[in-house]
Amino acid sequence: MNDKLISFKNRYLIIVLASVLISIIFSSCSSSDLTKSLSAEDRFEIGKTKFDDEDYLEAINEFEIIKIQFPGSAVADDAQYYLAECRSKKEEYLLAAVEYQELKNNMPASPLVPMAQYKIGLCYYTLSPKSSLDQQYTRRAIDEFQAFIEYYPKDEMVTDASAKIKELNERLAKKLYDSAELYVKLEYYKAATIYYNSIIEKYHDTKYGELAYIGKAKSFISRNKLGDAKKEIDKFMEKYPNSGLIKEAETLQREIDERLRNEPSAIGVKN
Repeated sequence: MNDKLISFKNRYLIIVLASVLISIIFSSCSSSDLTKSLSAEDRFEIGKTKFDDEDYLEAINEFEIIKIQFPGSAVADDAQYYLAECRSKKEEYLLAAVEYQELKNNMPASPLVPMAQYKIGLCYYTLSPKSSLDQQYTRRAIDEFQAFIEYYPKDEMVTDASAKIKELNERLAKKLYDSAELYVKLEYYKAATIYYNSIIEKYHDTKYGELAYIGKAKSFISRNKLGDAKKEIDKFMEKYPNSGLIKEAETLQREIDERLRNEPSAIGVKN
């Protein structure tokens, strides 16, 4: 009797487990079929909800499906844009820049293209390091922001892009200025002058433009090229009459004039 009861219980357990397994399989198939039947718009809504909930991995999955399965849908550009946004939120800025660029390349008529161009610049701006390090991303950011301003001059983000370009130019100018100052400390004045010249040529509208004129004049004084030093101070006085460095420039000017009176042979020739 006990053996029959045990056997019955085993058969019953097997039947229950089989029923559960079949139920799971059918449920899974049904869910899969339902998912496959979703439209591009439905998927975008799911992806956007995931994005708003900061579930960026799941959002990426939905936007990728739209990108692959529905490339010509009405929400294809939105999906591409938010795919880039997900990468940006995950701080994958190079991947984000690629996705924004893909929107520009493949959907040039999309109203999201101007913002995508701005966001490309923003990705490289975020990657831009401090001035002492390699400035590849800094230059790329400037190029992308300048392209944004050139193509979309009336966009509301132009002011911000312009401010960021100015900030990045200051960073590039500082890198050159630090190099010039290092050569001055090493008493390699000709090398320092090359860097000062580069700042004056490319970044004269930054604060380092003013410093470069002063530094260049001092380098000429150190090389006893007083005539060239005087020319640089005169240029500085003309270009930056309201500079905070004007007193220093005037002091250098008096020093140069006095030495020229006492050492007329030190007029010098620029080389």
